[in-house]
Amino acid sequence: MSPLDKMWASFVAIGLMVFASLLISYARTKTTGILRGVLSFIAFILFIPILLYMLLSLF
Repeated sequence: MSPLDKMWASFVAIGLMVFASLLISYARTKTTGILRGVLSFIAFILFIPILLYMLLSLF
């Protein structure tokens, strides 16, 4: 994998991490009930591709 591809993989991971953290912050401050649980679950599921992109950028 070229260094440029590694850079883009790390940018994608950073972008997904920012989105997941904003989503969890929004879910905990602005929503209640089942919507809060759904948004928190979506943010949690986003950590799977974040982890994969992060590992991809390392190797």
